[in-house]
Amino acid sequence: MTPKLRVEHLDKRFFHNGKRVTALLDVNLDIAAGECVTIVGASGCGKSTLLRILAGLDEVTSGEILVDGKPVTRAGVDRAMVFQHYSLYPWLSVRENIAFSRRFKANRERFNQDEAWARADTLLKLVGLERFAESYPTQLSGGMQQRVAIARALMPVPKVLLMDEPFGALDVQTREMMNDMVQHIYEVEKTTIVFVTHDVDEAIYLGRRIVLMAPNPGRIASIIDVPLPNKRYGALRQTPEFFKLKARVLDHLRETSGMTMSLDLMRGLNSAMPA
Repeated sequence: MTPKLRVEHLDKRFFHNGKRVTALLDVNLDIAAGECVTIVGASGCGKSTLLRILAGLDEVTSGEILVDGKPVTRAGVDRAMVFQHYSLYPWLSVRENIAFSRRFKANRERFNQDEAWARADTLLKLVGLERFAESYPTQLSGGMQQRVAIARALMPVPKVLLMDEPFGALDVQTREMMNDMVQHIYEVEKTTIVFVTHDVDEAIYLGRRIVLMAPNPGRIASIIDVPLPNKRYGALRQTPEFFKLKARVLDHLRETSGMTMSLDLMRGLNSAMPA
């Protein structure tokens, strides 16, 4: 079966201060239709660069990206991206922000005006903001604004939803609520999701597989299956299975980032320091 998204021998290089930098090296990844894959790794390992390439916002140096077997050469309505910063239009209402992509030619061909408003209203309910349809972005909290951004990304019914640390600026409680919302969207919309995060709990809670990336150069170090129920719930984070998987992911991250200093060595360094 052809994967929904395929990355084949992807390299990304650029020049910085006269030196050639390899941001990504020989990245290979298949993602099935309707799968949610999370990507974690140390800062500078190329997570966001990979996501931008998948979105068609950055060019590859070599290799290929395929969606449904067709090469990706630029941004398109088959993929949507949610960034950490919401970038909503302050002069438009919540409902108008969500329906905004209807203005683009490809989306005008998919939706007439009535269908566009109906889709926007459906998404408002999906992200729990139907009471705020006529509010403006400045009247919403950060978490609510990000919900609008996610709904707007879903407006054209993308085949792949790309999310680049969308909840990084939120507090822990709000972040966990947003994770539950993404889980709900995943179940309802059946969209293929690629989710970049620094938060290991988030990666485990949302992902059906976790892609662990290593830096210098950026590459895939390991891919871990998440043997948890498809139906996720908050208390799952407190189960022995969750803690065991978290320890495994953290061990991998320490190894791939070079952070392998043992506790004994740390104690030795601390005891050697003058009081």
